[in-house]
Amino acid sequence: MAGALVLDSDPDVDSSGVDAGYQIAEDTMRAPDIAVGGVPDGPGWVKGRVPPLAVEYACSGQDEEALGTKIGELLEAGTRWIWVVRLVGPRRVEVHSAAEPMTVVGPGGLLEAPGVLRNSVPVEALYDREAAHEVALRNLLQRSGYADLNSVREESREEGRESARGVAAELLLRQIEDRFPDLTPADRARIEGAPLEKLRAWGARAFSAATLGELFGGPSD
Repeated sequence: MAGALVLDSDPDVDSSGVDAGYQIAEDTMRAPDIAVGGVPDGPGWVKGRVPPLAVEYACSGQDEEALGTKIGELLEAGTRWIWVVRLVGPRRVEVHSAAEPMTVVGPGGLLEAPGVLRNSVPVEALYDREAAHEVALRNLLQRSGYADLNSVREESREEGRESARGVAAELLLRQIEDRFPDLTPADRARIEGAPLEKLRAWGARAFSAATLGELFGGPSD
């Protein structure tokens, strides 16, 4: 579940599946533990294509010969990467591809699948629930147009500042519109568009200013 969550939530992934079945030959069918890309939204075995990225989880009792055959057949059929997550012994991921020798990435390392995944995947996120949640949150925020959680926080602060500015402008107009009947549409627009700091300064002078000129404090203000 951890790996499926992380990979499916990547901003560039349009489809993924768990145990999705692929008919790679007339008499050969393979179902990776996780398939990323090339997973149609419909029943039945997938014919004529394979996922560009496949993930296999290898635990106790793993049939290594069957796993090796499965890896070879998927790569030959067009899968670009196969990540084998080893859950017995030191946790690690074996990266298989048709173009390069197999490599091993351990905890603390990052996995890449250019053209399939936008983001790198920490090895731990494929088997550790907390790490998976952290990566999935980042991915889901990016799907919504945010770079990360800090971007959401900054937008919330900005929205709060803008809301406070609007309230301050409304309060200032209420304070002065009866005292200064010569308030023009341009003056009103100036107040409505002013930053919060300036509105606060004008509000502090609102009760003592005898004219709009005194209120605004001159051209530079």
